[in-house]
This record gives sequence, structure tokens and C-alpha cells, in this order.
Amino acid sequence: MRQHDFQHHSHDDFADDADFGADVPRRRRRPRFDDEAQPTRSGRLTEAAKQRLSALRADAATETEVPGDGDRWSTWGDCVQGPHPPPAWVVTELGAVDTELGVLKTGKEADVHLLRRGLPGAEPGCLLAAKRYRGDEHRLFRRDAGYLEGRRMRRSREMRAMRHRTSFGRNLVAEQWAVAEFATLGTLWSDGAPVPYPVQRDGTELLLEFIGEADGTAAPRLAELRPRGADLRDLWHQITTALESLAVRGLTHGDLSAYNILVHNGQIVLIDLPQVVDVVANPSGSDFLARDVRNVAAWFAARGLPDDVLDVTALTVDLHRAMGLT
Repeated sequence: MRQHDFQHHSHDDFADDADFGADVPRRRRRPRFDDEAQPTRSGRLTEAAKQRLSALRADAATETEVPGDGDRWSTWGDCVQGPHPPPAWVVTELGAVDTELGVLKTGKEADVHLLRRGLPGAEPGCLLAAKRYRGDEHRLFRRDAGYLEGRRMRRSREMRAMRHRTSFGRNLVAEQWAVAEFATLGTLWSDGAPVPYPVQRDGTELLLEFIGEADGTAAPRLAELRPRGADLRDLWHQITTALESLAVRGLTHGDLSAYNILVHNGQIVLIDLPQVVDVVANPSGSDFLARDVRNVAAWFAARGLPDDVLDVTALTVDLHRAMGLT
């Protein structure tokens, strides 16, 4: 990523006529910087000035050239970054480049791409999942009204735009989902919950830890697996622990199912958390929590996990207790 230079102009560029009288209407001359191109009316450029101008133009010409097969310079320096310090595997050098490797998943609200970030000529860099929320041209979140209860925008105009689904409002919805997911992942990851590390957010694009193999093979979803016996029990206990890690924050996933739980090397990872629900602030919060528990419990029951192990009622009570609701 290249850093941009900004010129700061003085607020005193012009004299205040009220202070000096109407007979002194002169403008103050703005000081000229050394690397600024001189006006043609001032005469020919000196040789030193020509060299400086040539260097500036050369820098501008190479600004957009990305080495090798890269698609863009790293955006690490111009974005909202995840919890600090980042893990050692995250490439944070501003001279790194991002290379698109393919699509991991497409959805109604967002697409997820596989991206490699690394320094030119250096291996292996790091693999990232680039989640890009769709904006105005797509219909976002058919059921988002329920999830948005308890969240507030600062301006009534923004709330109206979101409620009426204007073009501006749909873009706001997309960004709000991105902001909410990024913030939630940062909080939960810092608490030790099984979620991907949120590397950065740039508008409606999230760069997240890629869960999978070094060759770019993504970890399977729980729904793709057929665990039995001890493995099935272990996965269930991991999920209940994950639900408790959200509950202590007063949260529930909001749309939990076997399709947004990854399993990598025997460990679960929760994904797709834009609709995370504050159970206390949202009037329907307890309903969302109960649905999350029912959804995952039904999947495990269908795989043969006994009812006495599942014990949905006891789990729901425990989660409410962790939230301080009982």
C-alpha cells in the first residue's frame, strides 16, 4: 500500500479586509512548496525544479503498478484493523500485495473470495477470506428487520432510508452488517471464542482469517460431515461452549445452523455473524436464542446424539443464566 501525501493549506491565505479597511483589498500570496510545479508565467523551470517535477511524475506513474500477479496493493494501512497486536501470521507490511485466488462462497448478502497477501517475491504470505457485502444493486437480508431491532443509527434520516429501503438505505444496511460483524468478531476473538480473526474492514469488505489448509482448501461445514460416537459428542460440547462464550456477552448468533459452523482439525469455528443478536436489547432476543439452540440440537439429534446429552431445555436455561436473565 502506498501512502498518500496531503498538502495542508493555511486558513490565513487571505487577509481580512475588515481589519485593514476597504482600501487594502489585497490577497496574501500563498507560500509555495519546494516540490510544487511552478506556473509557466513565472518563467522557465530551473534544472533542479525540472528534476524534482520529473521525480514526482515518476512516482505517480508507478503508484498503481502492482508487482507480479497481484491485483492490488495491501489495504492494511487504510482500513479499520482487527484486535492488536495481530497474530504473527498476518502480513502487515505496506509493501505487500493482494492476489485474488478464487471464490469460496456466494450468497444473497455477500460473496466470499480467497485472497493471498504477501510481499512480492516472498513466500508464502497469508491466506485470507475476503467477505464482500453487496450494496445497492442487490436486495439485502430478507429478514433483517428483526435483527436490526435494538440497533440504532445516529441520524433519523439514515434510519428512514434503511426502513424504506432506498438506494442510500440499502447501502447503509450493507455497511451496518459489515461493521456489526467485524466488531463482534473482534470482541469474541479477543475473548477466546472460536471465530476467525478479523484482520481488517474497508467499507463493506471484511478480510478474515482463512479457515482451511495452506493449499487453499477450505475447512468443511459441519453439515458436510457425518461424525459418530465420541466425535459427535465432542463437537456438541464444543458448540455449547461456544454458545456460552457468546452468552456471557449477552449475545446469540441469530442464525446458527450446521451450515455456518466450520470444522478444522477437529475444532469448530463459528462464521457468518453479521446478524448477531443482543438478547437483552432486542425484544425478540430470547426467541433468536431458542432458535439457535433448536437448530443445532436438531442436527445432532438426527445424527444419533441421545436426548439426555442434548438436553435443550437445560442448555437454554444455562445460557439465560450466563446472560444474567435468570
